[in-house]
Amino acid sequence: MMNLTQKIIKNHLISGEMIPGSPIEIRMDQTLTQDATGTMAYMQFEAMGIDQVKTDLSVSYVDHNTLQSGYMNADDHAYLQTVAAKHGIYFSKPGNGICHQVHLERFATPGKTLIGSDSHTPTSSAMGCIAIGAGGLDVAKAMAGIPYRLAMPQVVEVYLTGSLKHGVSSKDIILELLRRLSVKGGVGKVFEYTGPGVKTLSVYQRATITNMGAELGATTSIFPSDEITEAFLKQQDRQQDYQPLAADEGAFYDDRVEIDLSSLQAMAACPNSPDAVKTIAQLQPKKVDQVAIGSCTNSGYEDLMKAANLLKGKKVHPDVSLVISPGSRQVLLKLMQTGALAVFVEAGARILECTCGPCIGMGQSPRSNAVSLRTFNRNFYGRSGTLSAGVYLVSPETAAASAITGVFTDPSTMDYEDAFETEPLIIDDSMILPPSKDPDSVEILRGPNIKPLPQNAAMTESIEKKIVIKLPDNITTDHIAPAGSKVLPYRSNIEKLSTFVFMNNKEHFDQICKENGGGIIVAGENYGQGSSREHAALAPMYLGIKAVVAKSFARIHLANLVNFGILPFTFVNENDYDKLEEMDTCLIRHIPDLYKDKQTVLEDKERNISIPIVCQCTDDDLDIIMEGGALNFIRNHQS
Repeated sequence: MMNLTQKIIKNHLISGEMIPGSPIEIRMDQTLTQDATGTMAYMQFEAMGIDQVKTDLSVSYVDHNTLQSGYMNADDHAYLQTVAAKHGIYFSKPGNGICHQVHLERFATPGKTLIGSDSHTPTSSAMGCIAIGAGGLDVAKAMAGIPYRLAMPQVVEVYLTGSLKHGVSSKDIILELLRRLSVKGGVGKVFEYTGPGVKTLSVYQRATITNMGAELGATTSIFPSDEITEAFLKQQDRQQDYQPLAADEGAFYDDRVEIDLSSLQAMAACPNSPDAVKTIAQLQPKKVDQVAIGSCTNSGYEDLMKAANLLKGKKVHPDVSLVISPGSRQVLLKLMQTGALAVFVEAGARILECTCGPCIGMGQSPRSNAVSLRTFNRNFYGRSGTLSAGVYLVSPETAAASAITGVFTDPSTMDYEDAFETEPLIIDDSMILPPSKDPDSVEILRGPNIKPLPQNAAMTESIEKKIVIKLPDNITTDHIAPAGSKVLPYRSNIEKLSTFVFMNNKEHFDQICKENGGGIIVAGENYGQGSSREHAALAPMYLGIKAVVAKSFARIHLANLVNFGILPFTFVNENDYDKLEEMDTCLIRHIPDLYKDKQTVLEDKERNISIPIVCQCTDDDLDIIMEGGALNFIRNHQS
């Protein structure tokens, strides 16, 4: 008897045993990239010397860096469009929509595997497929036909009963799970949703849950492919892609969580973590300054129609700025047809283009000390672009209700219709460009901001470096390599991007690294949580970081460190973290001996102490690190 996760992995297994924690390799059917991570991923793919992608389908989306205040983002878009045309990749133009929303609508297929250079790629697992977020280099490897390596995850059954009450949303389901399990509660796990409550949730609602499952640190989350999936695919004129898929009766799970949907209330994740969850009732009557509805978590047709039902015939509170960003051009066309777009405009909302936008600090930063309610998936410190703002994560219903009243408002107290107009059948793929039929004729355009990939040297026999920064628990990739309109245009220019590393944690961090010939990073639990951005490993590699010693790592960032030749260690005794100080000189000897024994010592020469540490690598990982990273390894072993 197998669960659904095991079934799909078994059908794609290349090597390894499906024992939780054991290394496996699986074949990837599809890939997706977005422009903030895509330029680097395609430069890495080009460096491998592969003419055409080896996947069934690869799609390049432009949805992050669309704020064109200079030439740099537009140049990146031209590069992405031409490199896609040349190498067999579909290209979704700027304005066509957010990668996860568009992929869910047009490409996600039950039973398939998908790897994407964005941590919210699991959105597509709402369709009964295995969709995993990863660093750009892992996606480039998948496009080259190289299997994806990961530890076989544990599978946790999330058993749903009951149905959601008026004013309660699928966003509240995943917030409840985050409240119970925390942002590190899903590391090494897949959350598989079962039970009678599943049948009450549409694909859009399921997608909200699988999207934000990334905030648990999970490998992915998955729903069965059932009659709800079939109806969604028919709505997308893709019924030929449907197949029923579910766990076997009596399938084994490593753990189980039960949620009675009928018992849930409207909730919010409070600043600055998605697991800092309270009920809206606990937050009333706190004043609200900004409301943003959209992002890849809540910008589908149903999400926006529910918000429109609340706003119909009403006005946004005079002290609130409301912004709406539909998830795809197709959704926007449907809102126009149903009249919902007019409802938003008449209510006083500002309509943004179909992009990620405010979610990554690309515009719409709130005012100083503002309270911002967002239907997004992350509220990390500084991510909005305003360090002093308090960002709360809520459902579209809570967001719309609060925009009207000007304070935190439980939508269950509002009188509005739960039903909405049936989704119009509008299919328009005109802004998804197929690859060229004559790839040899395509010239790849490279603007002056697109710099060559930085090279790493092979790992040395020993490392003697200073601890250039010591960090607390739950450091995100937003801390390491910030997003926002000032930084994102340099994603294809690592030299410039490196000047922003840890900008909100330690001033002039890049200069400190240069003056000391690189260094070692020491951190607390869950280091590298959040976005899949490989730049959070690539830029530190460029600055000479050779090792990170942490209490624990987030899954994607750990893989990125390996890919770029940085040694990841954890403390044998977590209390030893307290013994180390910034700018201590430390020594790690006999690195090749890590093949024999993963445990070694960190010698702090300033304090004359030796601290036991464990290398978080398989022998295959060490092979990559010893040669200076995955690109070096691939070049050195090409047949």
